[in-house]
Amino acid sequence: MPLEQFQDFSKMTQTEARTSEEIKGTTETWKELQTPSVQEVFHVMLIPKHYQHVLAFVFAIHEINRNDNLLPNTTLGSKIYDNAFNPPRVSWTTFDLLFAGQGNPPNYNCDRVEKLMAVIGGLTSENSIQMANILNTYKFPQMTYGSYDPVLGDKIQFPLFRMVPNETPQFDGIVHLLDYFRWNWIGVIISDDDNGEMFLQALRLRLFKNDICIAFTQTIPTLNIKSADKKLGEITASFFLNNINVVLVYGDVQSMEGLRIILGIYEIHLDLPMEKVWIITAQWDVTVTFSSGKFTPKSLNGTLSFTLHSNKVPGFQDFLDSLNPHHSSIYFIQNFWYTVFTCSFPKYNLYSTNECTCTGEEKLESLPQLVFEMEMSGQSYSIYNAVYAVAHALHAMQSRAKQKSIQNVERWNLPKIQPWKLHAFLRNVRFNNTAADEILFDDNWDLASGYDIVNMVTFPNQSFKRVRVGTMDPQAPPGKEFTINGSAVVWNHKFQQMPPHARCVKSCRTGYSRIVQQGKQICCYECIQCPEGRISVEIDADHCENCPEDLYPNKKHDQCIPRRLIYLSYKENLGVVLAFFAILFSMVTVVVMGTFIWHWNTPLVKANNQSITFTLLSFLLLGFLSSFLFIGRPEKATCPLRQTVFGIVFSIAVACVLAKTITVVLAFMATKPGNKMRKWVGKRLTVLVIVLCTVVQTGICIMWLATSPPFPDLDTHSQINQILVRCNEGSDIMFYIVLGYMGLLAIISFTVAFFARKLPDTFNEAKLITFSMLVFCSVWLSFVPSYLSSKGKYMVAVEIFSILTSGAGLLSCIFLPKCYIIILRPDLNRREQLIRK
Repeated sequence: MPLEQFQDFSKMTQTEARTSEEIKGTTETWKELQTPSVQEVFHVMLIPKHYQHVLAFVFAIHEINRNDNLLPNTTLGSKIYDNAFNPPRVSWTTFDLLFAGQGNPPNYNCDRVEKLMAVIGGLTSENSIQMANILNTYKFPQMTYGSYDPVLGDKIQFPLFRMVPNETPQFDGIVHLLDYFRWNWIGVIISDDDNGEMFLQALRLRLFKNDICIAFTQTIPTLNIKSADKKLGEITASFFLNNINVVLVYGDVQSMEGLRIILGIYEIHLDLPMEKVWIITAQWDVTVTFSSGKFTPKSLNGTLSFTLHSNKVPGFQDFLDSLNPHHSSIYFIQNFWYTVFTCSFPKYNLYSTNECTCTGEEKLESLPQLVFEMEMSGQSYSIYNAVYAVAHALHAMQSRAKQKSIQNVERWNLPKIQPWKLHAFLRNVRFNNTAADEILFDDNWDLASGYDIVNMVTFPNQSFKRVRVGTMDPQAPPGKEFTINGSAVVWNHKFQQMPPHARCVKSCRTGYSRIVQQGKQICCYECIQCPEGRISVEIDADHCENCPEDLYPNKKHDQCIPRRLIYLSYKENLGVVLAFFAILFSMVTVVVMGTFIWHWNTPLVKANNQSITFTLLSFLLLGFLSSFLFIGRPEKATCPLRQTVFGIVFSIAVACVLAKTITVVLAFMATKPGNKMRKWVGKRLTVLVIVLCTVVQTGICIMWLATSPPFPDLDTHSQINQILVRCNEGSDIMFYIVLGYMGLLAIISFTVAFFARKLPDTFNEAKLITFSMLVFCSVWLSFVPSYLSSKGKYMVAVEIFSILTSGAGLLSCIFLPKCYIIILRPDLNRREQLIRK
């Protein structure tokens, strides 16, 4: 982790009149703290890896000074200060920078030749805030490269530029990462300060919205307090009591040193590495250790880190290879060399214990990765871009000033330009750096960039490899902000047999939905199977869903399969049987009609009123044939005809039976001497009865078709796995009125026939009509409950069965006895025989 913070002030020199503008760059120092249990004392020492911040800063200045297209005829200079995580020291160095030191009091600058234009610095939020409070007073532009504190988002109080992206994409990236691997039961470790609390508050709401729960939360104390040892013991106990595989860590080098001590004690001293999936935020680089620190490769293997976006900068490694501390004036380079190569610099009173003198031929690439990395880190990359941003802003300001000087016929003079004017140019700066990345600021003066997701693969020799496995880029097109290659992630050795699992309970498989258990977090749910008619196709579904109307759930309730369309078809046995009987009865009716026509002039046919008999047989035939309207898929043409044709045809048939009955009664009454009923006997009465009954039923049917006609309909609710294709009656009331009227005619006919049953048998059909109407009424009375208790095609089958059986009852009871006499007993079909009887 960083130990020192450097402030670098860049100087710019013009060829005709030397002036300077200073840019400030930072890195951080910190006093390494270890608890008494580790039996070491706290002391200040250099973090070698963070010396790369200084080298990246100097490299950027060298590049700009060699670039003829950027700030031509101008040389940037620099000055570096270290602040050592000490806000009071930050104040002192900032004042020293502003007022040139040498005893100058504040607000006085007596000896300064150079002109300060911008400051780059503030790795930690405390230092950034302390610097901003001073620099803002004097309107100097400040660029910080490591502070994420939300307080710094207040640009009225802290008008500084941050070379780091807004922290919101990091929050979203964490949620996306957890959701991608289906982790919803995690531990959280935060720094024991305001930043940690704000991070937890901002993240908790996002986690809750995505059904991710926090199993435990621990704060890592700063190790300069007396209770640190006790607190670290409590944190360690929570690791073992909560068997959590995934732990999210938020903090910086200073606050997370306690966690590093815990990992070191258990892995190095106790040989019990804490093999978990550590998710590290961009504030902490876990590979950075103090000179005496220990890296824990087993514990940190497979770590997933959000890091500042960085890219390979051309020429940087060559620059590092060319460094020689004997021929370089870079700040603190001799001390750095002395520390990492353990060699002596007698000239600078730096003596190593191994009595080896630094030759300057030592190569940085020979150092272990834990000491120094040749690839530019995210924070060094931010410093590099910050220098270029200031240079581009100065270049734009210089171009604007030259234009104005030409218009005013005045010589451009850099000292006359005030530093506060640089703010406007920095806000609008936009350029592509040497690594081909576009650099610009968003509306909140944060770097318009994202985060890289890096998987750390460690090796037993304490080396490691960083593998970029994903990104979180808010500038990407919608839906592509978060990307990750899950197959490229190398997990900790503990999870080589099985990928890491981080859930409170087992996931609910498809076909089940989850239900929250009372008194437990939302992640500790139970699984219940989807009810009938519903499915869940996702793991851990919040609720079961209905299938589309044309589909239905399978037995496992995890898939919708097509529903069969069900209607009474000619292709199934029931439809074939009913069609067969409809044809059979129709043929029998035709045979009966033919028999009566063939024997039209015989006494028996004449005695049974030929016209009524023929009309009745004709409508019985139509009644049998109307059954075919009910078989087959309901259509727009057949649905309105089904019930209306059936109602009218059978009403006429029953009316004919009623007319025959009335005719028989009147015929016997008219034979009595002096009876006045003789004038009613004849065709006029029968026609009147039939027409009157038919008109009433026809009027009912017309009203039905005019107001609410039947139509084809799909019943998707009666059966789960089937869609019932049926004719919606439109108005059930009208259907039962039609049926009731037909029943009324049948009851009247039955009643009249019943009272006339004792008339002489020869010409008396009353007994046959009574029995036929008894069958007819019984069929239709039983039809109503059967029809109401049936569904789909069986409702249709019940109605067809009722049509066929009632028609067959009329046909058999009234006409078959007569056919028997006509065909088999012609001797009884003689006038003499009939008169004798």
